[in-house]
Amino acid sequence: CVRVVWNDSLACCQEKYKIGEKKPVNSQLQKQFITSAKKTECREWLSEVSNIPLQQSLNDLNQAYQNFFKSTRGQRKGKPIKPPQFKRRKSRQTARFTKGGFKVGQHKVYLAKIGKLKIVWSRELPAAPSSVTVIKDSANRYFLSFVVEIQPETLPQTDNSVGIDLGIKTFATFSDGTKVDAPKPLKKRIKKSRKLSKSLSRKTKGSKRYEKARARVAKFHAKLKDTRTDFLHKLSTKIIRENQTVVLEDLNVSGMIKNRKLSRAISDLGWRQFRTLLEGKAEKYGRDFRVISRWEPTSQTCSCCGFKGGKLDLSVREWECLNCGAKHDRDENAAINILVAGGQSETKNGRGDKRKTSAKVAAVNETSTRRGATAR
Repeated sequence: CVRVVWNDSLACCQEKYKIGEKKPVNSQLQKQFITSAKKTECREWLSEVSNIPLQQSLNDLNQAYQNFFKSTRGQRKGKPIKPPQFKRRKSRQTARFTKGGFKVGQHKVYLAKIGKLKIVWSRELPAAPSSVTVIKDSANRYFLSFVVEIQPETLPQTDNSVGIDLGIKTFATFSDGTKVDAPKPLKKRIKKSRKLSKSLSRKTKGSKRYEKARARVAKFHAKLKDTRTDFLHKLSTKIIRENQTVVLEDLNVSGMIKNRKLSRAISDLGWRQFRTLLEGKAEKYGRDFRVISRWEPTSQTCSCCGFKGGKLDLSVREWECLNCGAKHDRDENAAINILVAGGQSETKNGRGDKRKTSAKVAAVNETSTRRGATAR
């Protein structure tokens, strides 16, 4: 129902645009595609559901158009935003209930005109929720997402600071020498992925066998996503709890995945999601999160004397400084330089007082530029 109301309203807005008229206001859309539509024969079944998620769907459509208009006028930071798109029946579906449309019990949640739903809690709610969103993903799994207000929590102060160098073979290398490997769920199951995709391509689109094969592919990718997200959450939480200052390099992930030889490996790691989690958790727990320029030669500079040795091929994992003779692990040396560039001078000789780049404090809604970058 929510999807139908969204698509009908979006189609109306597009028709108005084609004939040169202005977009209808939100109240007009609600009256036409909710109130009046219930009286028609083809949409009378909208009366069987609550008005709340239908109204929220049109509110979301209105907000999507506002964001698009602000982006085209240059009033919104970040990448250009595309206009709203039609929602597909097989893709992710959501329905949001606000106060008055739901009630939370101990083991069940009541939704207006739906009834009581038996649920399994992943965690206790810290406060009374203001809204709940019912989510159905492409793998036909259902979730409830609650919006609650929480009090800011500040972790105890610590003197630890860490610079993090992200890589493909080793997911993260810390400035203290610690290396963390990623689970790489897709790489471990690439044969199964190809088998499921091949099976889906052989089915006739629209048939029952095609739908079963599509559901198997969706469940497979949902499991990959859950494995990756679980790893990133645990690692980011550990880093934020153990360090007061976290310094990361501003990687152009959207540009790097255009390399057809590295795109699958980079996408399987989740670099951008890892940075987003660190930003949000640092703000939540009162930590200092910094991002240095992507053009800083962290892999080429000696962390002991500051000598720049020149560009290194990706196959070179260890190198020796021509100036001081120090031997470096490529990733560990880069992590130390990232920490120095972020304003922390905890290196072997305290180098870092004369740096060419200035660290910037990252915001949760910060967006990277589209400028291309070369993988180090």
